[in-house]
Amino acid sequence: MSRKEENDISRPLATFSKNIWRDRFPSFSSIDDSVFDSLTKEINPLKEKVKDMLVASTADPIENVKFIDTLLRLGVSYHFDCDIESHLERIFNSQPNLVAENDLDLNSTSIVFRVFRQYGFRISCSVFNKFMDNDGKFKKGLINDVRGMLSLYEAAHLRVHGESILEEALAFTKANLKSLATKSSSHLAKQITFALDRPFNKCPPRPAARTYISFYEEEVSRNETLLKFAKLDFNRLQLLYKQEISHLARFWKEYSFSTELSYARERYVEIYTWINSLHFEPHYTRWRVLLAKTFNLISILDDTFDAYGTPQELQSFLHALKRWEIDALNELEDYTKVICKAVLDVFHEIDEEAKKEGRSFCVPYAQDAFIGLLNNYLSEVKWRTDSHVPTFHDYMTVAMKTSTYDPVITISFIGMGTAAGLEAFEWLQSEPRFMTTINIIGRIMDDIASHEFEQLREHSPSGVECYMKQYNLSEKDALEELEKKLEVAWKDINEEWMRPTAIPRYLLLLPLNFARVTYLFYKHGDGYTHPNLVEDDIRALFVDPIPI
Repeated sequence: MSRKEENDISRPLATFSKNIWRDRFPSFSSIDDSVFDSLTKEINPLKEKVKDMLVASTADPIENVKFIDTLLRLGVSYHFDCDIESHLERIFNSQPNLVAENDLDLNSTSIVFRVFRQYGFRISCSVFNKFMDNDGKFKKGLINDVRGMLSLYEAAHLRVHGESILEEALAFTKANLKSLATKSSSHLAKQITFALDRPFNKCPPRPAARTYISFYEEEVSRNETLLKFAKLDFNRLQLLYKQEISHLARFWKEYSFSTELSYARERYVEIYTWINSLHFEPHYTRWRVLLAKTFNLISILDDTFDAYGTPQELQSFLHALKRWEIDALNELEDYTKVICKAVLDVFHEIDEEAKKEGRSFCVPYAQDAFIGLLNNYLSEVKWRTDSHVPTFHDYMTVAMKTSTYDPVITISFIGMGTAAGLEAFEWLQSEPRFMTTINIIGRIMDDIASHEFEQLREHSPSGVECYMKQYNLSEKDALEELEKKLEVAWKDINEEWMRPTAIPRYLLLLPLNFARVTYLFYKHGDGYTHPNLVEDDIRALFVDPIPI
C-alpha cells in the first residue's frame, strides 16, 4: 500500500503531545567511566561502615528493625538483602511478642509492624489494640503524636481483608494528618503531604528513595555516614540509568519510529521509568534495556491498534508476527512492516541473551504472552468498530490483559536468571491471583485517568463507560465504585505478599513494583499520555544528581 493510500484511510487518530526529553538524553551518550569508578571507590568503604552499623544494631531488636527501615527508605537496602532477611527472620521467629514485650509507642509499633509486613511476615495487627479506647476507636490523645500518626498511616496501607483495626487506623489518620501538617514544622509537613499523596507501600523504589533522602537530610538525628552513602549511591546509579536511556533513544532513532510511525507516542524515557521501577539494581542493566525496548514496542502497538490501524491491517500484521520468522516481513507492505521487524529483532536479542544464560526455554513463554496481548488488543478493536459496550465483567476479561503486565513481567522473569525457573513461568501462565490483582490495578487506574481523553475520538469503551452502562450510574458514582475496587485489589496484594508465597518474593516484587509505578503515573491523571504530570519525578530520578 502506498503512503498516499494509507493517508486516504479513515483512522481513529489521537493528538499526542511530543517527547519532552529528546534533548536531555542524546542517543550517543555514554557513561563516564572515570566518574562512575570514582563514585564506586568512594562508596565501598562507606558501605562497609553501614554494614557494621547494621550488625551493631542487632544488639537491640527494635533498633535493628528501625535501622533496616531507614536503609529501605533511603534506597540502599539492596546492598544488604541477605543480612536483612536473616535479621528479620531471627527476630520474628525468636521473639513473636516483640512489640508487646517492649511497651512501644505508636511510632515504633507502626514502624515495626510495617517493616515486617513489607518483608512478608504475618505480624498481627493486634499490636495496635493498646492504642484503642473502650469504643473501639483510636485514642484521641494520639493526635498529638505527629510522627506516630504518620507512621500509623503508612502501616495501615499494609492491611489485608478483615483487619478492621487497620481500616479504622487509615480513616483516623487520614482525617487528621492534613490539619496536623499545618501545625507541624515545615520538615514534618512536607513528609505528611508527600505520604498523603504517595503512601510508601504504593511508591516505586527509586522515587521513594529520592524523596526520603531529602527528608532524612533534615532530620536532627541523621547519621552523616549513612546519608552520604545514600546520596553517592543514588548519583552513581543515576549515571548508569542515563546511559540506559541513551540506548533507548538510539533504538528509537535507528528504526526511524518518529517518522515511520508518527502517530505513536514517543515515550522512551517514561517507559524506562516504568521498567526501572521493576528492578533498579545495577546488575540488571542489560535486561532493563531489553525490557524497555519491548515495552516501547508494546506502546507503539497499543497506539497502532488503538489509534491508527484498520482491522484488516492489524489482522494481517498479527498473522505475520505469529510465525516469528523474518520471512514474515514479506507478507507486509505497509507501516506494520517496520513494527514487525523491530519486534522480531528485539525478541532475537532476548533469545540470544537467554541462550548465554542457558535459559532458552523461557523465550516461548514471552512470545506467547506477547501474542496474547495483541489478540486482546484485536478484541478491543472489534468493540470499537462494532460500537459495542460489553458488560463490565466481559470488558475486564479482555482489558485486564491489555494492561500489558503479562508480557512485561514474563520477560522480566527471564532476566532474573536461575532464580526464575520453569515453575515460575508455569505460575505466570496459571492466572495466579497475584497477577490478576496487579492487572486489575493497572487497568482500572489507567481507565480512570484516561477515559475522558480517549472518548474524544472513536475509541473502544473504557471500564468507566462499561460500569456506567451496566449499573446505570453517573460517571461520578462509577468512579467511586472503581476506586473501591482498587482498594480491594491492594488488600489482595498485601495478602498474597505474606509468607509463604507461591514463588520467591523477589520475583513477586517485580509485578508489585509495576503496580506501584502505575500508581505514580496515573494518580493525578494519565502521566504517560501527558508526561508533564510526571516530569518533576523523572527529572529528579534521571537528570538532576543529589547535591553532596
